[in-house]
Amino acid sequence: MAKTSIGFYSVFCIFMLFMSFFGQSYGQLKTGFYAGKCGTINAEQVVYDIVRAAFFKDKTVVAALLRMQFHDCFVRGCDASILLDGSSSEKKAGANASVRGYELIDACKSKLEEICPGTVSCADIIVMATRVAINLAGGKWFSVETGRRDGTISSATEASNSLPGPSIPVSDAVSLFASKGLNATDFVLLLGGGHTVGVIHCNFFLDRLYNFQNTGKPDPTMNTTTLTFLRSKCPSTGSTNFVFADQTVGSEFKVDKGFYNAIKLHKGVLQIDQRIEQDTLTATTVNRLSLTGDFAFQFSDAMVKLGRVGVLTGSQGQIRTNCRRIN
Repeated sequence: MAKTSIGFYSVFCIFMLFMSFFGQSYGQLKTGFYAGKCGTINAEQVVYDIVRAAFFKDKTVVAALLRMQFHDCFVRGCDASILLDGSSSEKKAGANASVRGYELIDACKSKLEEICPGTVSCADIIVMATRVAINLAGGKWFSVETGRRDGTISSATEASNSLPGPSIPVSDAVSLFASKGLNATDFVLLLGGGHTVGVIHCNFFLDRLYNFQNTGKPDPTMNTTTLTFLRSKCPSTGSTNFVFADQTVGSEFKVDKGFYNAIKLHKGVLQIDQRIEQDTLTATTVNRLSLTGDFAFQFSDAMVKLGRVGVLTGSQGQIRTNCRRIN
């Protein structure tokens, strides 16, 4: 039985990766961009195998890769600029201090450079790896568009100015996403998708627990049971502890609609989490996602749209041979 299950699983994965070779194109991005470019080796399969091995060792790689792709695409577009080392690179921005998963991207890049040097971009590896992680965590498999090239500029200041903070008003967040070609529904889907498997350090929401808007009291919109639990994890003096962004028990490592169910019960951890359940710009979408099975399909569509933000293609940028530095 075990051999049959493993065999079926392998055939299924190969079939799904093969199907990625066919589909629509967006500008110079298209599904199956690397078909035939690495000889008989499927570049997407290489990434799949490496990410799958990492996932079964540490399921938090899903949140790490989701965060990495979002933080990369929102600064200069999806150009792998977040991967560049340097004293003032994006990695040094405060908002990126908790971004991780760089070694996993390095592993994918090293293997692909062995097989077909100078062919697969670091920007595409991020997107391919994130797709794999989403699927392994229960999300819908989707075809990724590839053909991105890597950027050569990475600025901590630019990252700090481009990435939204945890207390951003919903209207400002919707406007920010619109500037990237993403609508209010995409915003709700991408926030929820990232937070359905993510963790949040206590310092990002201490004010909601103890001194909301300088009142000396907790945020009155927070579920009292959740408040008690979060206070037990995060003392008022500060802590290096973290909690799951999705407060639905059993949903912490799954890409599912649990996050929306939690915020409907006022269990949002960050202020922006709870605000999307209350704001007229987003409340209807939150309610629909919590009640239906729409999330799995719409989240994958939103990830594809995210992957189109500010891409470099054709002769733009370069294919970095080492993701941590320009050629």
